Amino acid sequence: MKKIAVVIAMLCLALPVVAKSKAEIKSQWQGARVAYLGDSITDKKQVDRGQNDTYWVYLEKMLGIKSYVYGISGHQWHQIPGQTEKLIAEHGQEVDAIMIFVGTNDYNASVPLGEWFTEEVVNVEVSGPRGSKSGVVTERKKRTLVLDKSTVRGRINIAMAQLKREYPTKQIILLTPIHRGTALLSDRNIQPDELHANGVGEYIDAYVDVVKEAANVWAVPVIDLNSICGLYPLEESNALYWRRPSLGKSSKSGKGRIDRLHPNSAGHLRMARALAYQLLGYPAKLD
Repeated sequence: MKKIAVVIAMLCLALPVVAKSKAEIKSQWQGARVAYLGDSITDKKQVDRGQNDTYWVYLEKMLGIKSYVYGISGHQWHQIPGQTEKLIAEHGQEVDAIMIFVGTNDYNASVPLGEWFTEEVVNVEVSGPRGSKSGVVTERKKRTLVLDKSTVRGRINIAMAQLKREYPTKQIILLTPIHRGTALLSDRNIQPDELHANGVGEYIDAYVDVVKEAANVWAVPVIDLNSICGLYPLEESNALYWRRPSLGKSSKSGKGRIDRLHPNSAGHLRMARALAYQLLGYPAKLD
């Protein structure tokens, strides 16, 4: 009997302990106030008009984010400062993070890529009592940020300089443009798919790469939505993710329309899911 009792006691000790309550992981983005700057894919008018839900609507539900939306259809990088000024006027510093999702219209408008810096050779003191005659001066190359509205890199420099100046303690995150399909939006707005170079001979890939470069130039995170969201409008099996994937009739003009540039609700949901997991790896608040 003693042996049986000992065996029972040992078995009891070996049994797993059942937790009384489940551990919960709360998102750091719960309740975060996030400003969205961008173009038509961010524009809240598409929600107001009942065209489709958006990635930021889904992020509100997934992560508990509070959205301040400033994206405007057709906007390019040089118009981000205007959106920023509106954000400042309406919310000041009462914002935790800023996401910038723009660049596809710069490609469509054939804006040259440009350069991040200009470079010159200058004299610079490298040792000795500062300013003294015995100090050692040598020639070194020096670079200066290009602030040029006529190039994409110059536009980004202008926009990021403003954001870094106005929001030094806030999280700023860049999103790369997504893939582009054919868009026959009107007689005056016909946009070929991304297999075509634009008017300055650049493909959309170059504009995606510039946004990635900007993350290093300006010390901000970048989320490569172009790759991780999985939306690929050139493939027919992806037709379910676009607002008007096949040639159809317009209620206004009766002429054929197609739109594989703007995601529908399903496309935005896929973007939001990809973004949500990426955002969990970044702090929502830096101050």
